[in-house]
Amino acid sequence: MAVSDVPVDLGRDDARDAAARELSNPAYVSDDPNPLERAIGWILERLGELFAGAGGMSGITAVTVLVVLAVIIVIVVRLRTGRTGRALRSGGKVFGSTVLTADEHRAAADRAAAAGDLAEAVRERFRAVVRELEQRGVLDPRAGRTVDEVAVEAGTALPVLADDLRGAAVQFDDVWYGGRPATAEGYRQLVSVDDRVRG
Repeated sequence: MAVSDVPVDLGRDDARDAAARELSNPAYVSDDPNPLERAIGWILERLGELFAGAGGMSGITAVTVLVVLAVIIVIVVRLRTGRTGRALRSGGKVFGSTVLTADEHRAAADRAAAAGDLAEAVRERFRAVVRELEQRGVLDPRAGRTVDEVAVEAGTALPVLADDLRGAAVQFDDVWYGGRPATAEGYRQLVSVDDRVRG
């Protein structure tokens, strides 16, 4: 519509129609919330109504809304801070950018254990196990291998140690990515797995 086509004196209905036509332009809707934002907004509105006492929601609806909100909060917190978030950020990889031998990882683990840093000791001892498996040809050396891949591939190649290797991988994962505290007993178990892999 050209500017000359717009009447100078608009009636109420004409003005509303012109505004509706103008606001239907896609340029005005590019900042619309995505479905997740709309869902969160809806939940927050219902909670506001619930707490204001003006929502008229039944007890079941109120409880459902609270449960859904609690689940969303748990998922968001878990993704940002928990094992899942750390694994996503790190990719769950065993090794960093520095390449060390199995013996060098063992020495680093022993130093960390002596210093009381059991989480670092667990990480380095597990790395020693993996590097030992690579040095012995059980695993192909591969950058970016994940903890789960180690457990599956090494367990397949060495079925007699499959349970031990899976337990070592779970411990590494729980301590390093899951935020669980490392224990002296857990570290001793990793040392035992390392000794069995070398034997």
